[in-house]
Amino acid sequence: MVIVFHVRQLIVRGGQAVISQTMRKASTIFIMWVFLFPLATTTTARKRPPTGGRMAVVVDERLSALRTTPEFNGILLRRIGRGGLVAIRGEKRNREGIVFYRVRVTSRTTGWIQREALVSPSRAGDDDRLLRLIKGSEDFDRIARGRIFLDNFRLSKLRPQVLLLFAEAAEHAAARLSHDASRRLSENEMAAGGAPPFTYFLNFNELDRYNRQGITFVFDAREKTFRYDGKSWQELLHRYPKSPEAFEARKRLQPLAAIR
Repeated sequence: MVIVFHVRQLIVRGGQAVISQTMRKASTIFIMWVFLFPLATTTTARKRPPTGGRMAVVVDERLSALRTTPEFNGILLRRIGRGGLVAIRGEKRNREGIVFYRVRVTSRTTGWIQREALVSPSRAGDDDRLLRLIKGSEDFDRIARGRIFLDNFRLSKLRPQVLLLFAEAAEHAAARLSHDASRRLSENEMAAGGAPPFTYFLNFNELDRYNRQGITFVFDAREKTFRYDGKSWQELLHRYPKSPEAFEARKRLQPLAAIR
């Protein structure tokens, strides 16, 4: 696969950098795209949900213990990670008044899980409940739960709000990633390694989990900073141009356009 980074006179082919002889001075600002390809948890390669019930996804791993009975003293079978898919086959309210769903996790595994651990696109009001959880979340938790919403509630009227929250969280993450990368990547070690310095930033290991959420950044090599590329803002302008969130998105995209 050939990946082309939009850098002045610089092309990346097969993982190797080919630098043109006409490359300008090192002081030139290079704007490079960081393509963070979505993995199994994102829209491009999503896992198939189990069959035999209404599809639901885990959004709160603090409550996602799968038990043999709809009781808190039931035998623990496993804990399902955030983003895990299940099929709801029934429900029951226990003696404490807590509702448990009977779910299928695999063809061989079923159990009971607390209702609040899950959301289902087919259940009215679950988009609103997930939005409240996103607003109550911070940092990467907000991004991961926002990704679940955007992947599963495509027609929700609340989607513009989530797009804006998702973009703001990604923008905050870019500032932190810039700080961490500059602090942890030694200029002496990069020079000794022999690879172009910008490639160390593009391979910075803290980018990995954002990769899995489909987040894309722009990297300014001179300033050594990442910026969120604004895809959620662009979707707001394209799909919801008259929404209040689109007005905010337009303001956020203006300085990004200047950088590009």
